[in-house]
This record gives sequence, C-alpha cells and structure tokens, in this order.
Amino acid sequence: MRKLALLIFQSVDGVMQAPSQPDEDVSGGFELGGWANPCWGDVMEQVTQEAMAESYDLLLGGYTYDLFAPHFSQAGDDNPVAAKLNQAKKYVATSRAEPLDWNNSTQLTGDLAQQIAELKQADGPLIQVHGSWQLVQLLLQAKLVDELRVWTFPVALGSGKRLFEQLNAPVELQLSKTAQTPSGAVMTFYQTKY
Repeated sequence: MRKLALLIFQSVDGVMQAPSQPDEDVSGGFELGGWANPCWGDVMEQVTQEAMAESYDLLLGGYTYDLFAPHFSQAGDDNPVAAKLNQAKKYVATSRAEPLDWNNSTQLTGDLAQQIAELKQADGPLIQVHGSWQLVQLLLQAKLVDELRVWTFPVALGSGKRLFEQLNAPVELQLSKTAQTPSGAVMTFYQTKY
C-alpha cells in the first residue's frame, strides 16, 4: 500500500487560500492572495529538497489543476519544479467535460474517496496532493491522509479557507520532521494516527 501526503502552504492562522498570486483564488471575496511571496524563494528551495526529491504521483482538485496545467506544462525542464510536476502521473478530481491535456493526467469522478482508496492500494510511488483545498477536506474526512507536509508562513490573515476548516473528527498527529527557512517559514511534517 502506498501513502498519501498533503503538501500545504498556510499562514500562522491556518489559511491556505491563494498563497502565491493575488488572483489565484478570490472565492468568498478573498483579497489577500500572494501572501506567501516574501518567503516564496526560501520555501520553494526547501520544498524541492524535502518534498519533491523522490518520485511521486500527483493528486489535484480541478481548480488547482486549472492553475497548474497551463503554467507548468509550458515551463521548461530546466525549472526543477516544472520538470518534476510534468513527469508525475496526475490524478485529477474534477467533473469537467473538457479533456485533461496536461501529459500523464487521468480524470477521477464519482465516489472520489473510494477511487483514491483504491489508488492507495495499487503499486506505485507516494501520492502527493498540492493545494486543492476542497479535495483536502474530503481526504481528511475520509481518513485517507498518511502525512501532512506543511509550510507555515510568518503571517496571519484573519480570513480565508483554512486547512482544517471542515474536519469532522480529531486527527492525532505525530511530528516527524521540522526545519525553518532563513525568511522565517517553518516546515513541519506530521504522520497521521487514525
């Protein structure tokens, strides 16, 4: 059985909405997009070393896929993040009618929790989820998350979509790794204990 890990960027108060761009996700009237930019370079260097060095399959929600696909599919393989994402097998939880044109992409529809549980039972590398707030809520509720890879940025936002916003039961976590970037973001890896 392979594991599933969340890769999350959040503020000190748990907001994970729109960390990198002002217009990334303005749902709910969110106007604070791009809040992670002061630490972005340091964090991405650490993410590349700590969470993207080994092979993994990628699991994305439809909205995150629509943000990632045009950007990374056009980026050259000299960009290590783009190269890793372009090579990964991508599973996309979406009800869209249009085909998924980013290479190695497969659409998931219907009972997502069951399909993802079946993916975890199959042979293959780690399944890693990037962003994908709505999908993250489903995965946490269905107890399908094995590891949280969280980068907490030194900013409090007050409003926005929070990592554990729709948690329906406590989740016990065991800290497995921590480090700080020069700009003050903190990396914490947790194993879930269901």
